[in-house]
Amino acid sequence: MNKRKDKKPSKQQVYTLLVEVGRKSGDGLPKGATGAALMLYASGVDEAKAVRESVAILKQADMAPLDVTGYGTAAEREAQGHVIEADERALMDRALAENAVIVAQVTPFFDEVPKGKGD
Repeated sequence: MNKRKDKKPSKQQVYTLLVEVGRKSGDGLPKGATGAALMLYASGVDEAKAVRESVAILKQADMAPLDVTGYGTAAEREAQGHVIEADERALMDRALAENAVIVAQVTPFFDEVPKGKGD
């Protein structure tokens, strides 16, 4: 008897992840940026798998992932009181349908000291 046939198919879910990246040649971040925060929607059978896949994809894209914070599935976020807008839900649905990692937002970091402050 084949054990694979007895096993239920794994259910993919979409997880919201915040990934902090450093600089790496060819990463596509703006000149002068010291890194960035990326908001991702990643599909996976569990959050750990979604994190591993996301990190692997970012590395393939010449990015340097430093830290990942998981915010859970849409249902978990809603249970915590998060409001999920229609555009965010559409990106999550796309990540699930395509079994993909979707980068929803990139916020570059800059270490500039404002001029004229403390002079």
